[in-house]
Amino acid sequence: MTDDARFGLARHVTLPGPLRLDGGVLLSPVDIAYETYGTLNADASNAVLICHALTGDHHVASPHPVTGKPGWWTRMVGEGKPVDPARHFIVCSNVIGSCMGSSGPATVNPATGQPWGMSFPVLTIRDMVRAQAMLLDHLGIDTLQAVVGGSMGGMQALSWPATFPERVRAAVIIASTARHTAQNIAFHEVGRQAVMADPKWRGGDYYEEGDAPSAGLAVARMAAHITYMSEAGLTEKFGRRLQKREQKSFGFDADFQIESYLRYQGLSFVDRFDANSYLYITRAMDYFDLAEEHGGHLANAFRATKARFCLVSFDTDWLYPTPESRAIVHALNAAGAPVSFVELHSPFGHDAFLLDAPEMNRVVDGFLRAGA
Repeated sequence: MTDDARFGLARHVTLPGPLRLDGGVLLSPVDIAYETYGTLNADASNAVLICHALTGDHHVASPHPVTGKPGWWTRMVGEGKPVDPARHFIVCSNVIGSCMGSSGPATVNPATGQPWGMSFPVLTIRDMVRAQAMLLDHLGIDTLQAVVGGSMGGMQALSWPATFPERVRAAVIIASTARHTAQNIAFHEVGRQAVMADPKWRGGDYYEEGDAPSAGLAVARMAAHITYMSEAGLTEKFGRRLQKREQKSFGFDADFQIESYLRYQGLSFVDRFDANSYLYITRAMDYFDLAEEHGGHLANAFRATKARFCLVSFDTDWLYPTPESRAIVHALNAAGAPVSFVELHSPFGHDAFLLDAPEMNRVVDGFLRAGA
């Protein structure tokens, strides 16, 4: 294995399409940014697709080109990890609608020569999956050994065997759901309104000025980040501790450590993400309802697939709590699909799937090895 194959190759491809979206629009061409790790074997049977979450990207196990930080899932993907380039050919693509190289509101509309902005067509999770399938066709991969994802990545991992039942042998869904609740949609709407209330949003036409609605996007990120953590985790990490100052100040400065932390999360986010992309992707997550796509019965989504399933939830995740995973398990049981399920303890809430979780790694590693 070459060093490049081990540590990842960042690539970009423009596919002619057309890609028919759920909204009826034909998107053409289709740009996809992606990374690969490892080597595809002779019969192309060792491919594993990693699906990223809302604010993620294709830099799953390599440094981010903007922030310089390590890949977002180096605890899961890498040498000696459950998804290992020594055993797997790993593909992670940036979802369409995002801002890291794949077709989205920040890319150029070939019809006008200008960024799409809010004229980009509305997207669904299934549209993202279909674009990934186009990429796999381009790479010569007919069947996936496994598709793996957490949060919004788990939605894609669920949608894969439902959309392409013959192309997936296993699916790992971590801290995810088959549809958003009213509460999930409500939190997203608060974030979207924060973006659109920023005067610099300009109806989504801010690219030419180079002056993005950073304040609104930062607030959206702050609100969302609260849902990724548990109350116990916030209390343990911050409590009501004040910032260290010579003199306590009253007012609207960041007096509490939790305030400073959230502000940092918001400000650092706007350096690497696009406001319009945030609007599009959160809306795609809200539209996601796998049961509705299959006649109102979630079990129908899995009746045609022969895939094995592994679901993992965390006991302090209140964004996508364990009952959401159990509902998927019950549907898989009703469809006669083989499924493993475990609820793990973690103080970190929804973000636990991105953090150090040895038990999760053992579960995923065992599941993938059993089906190799």
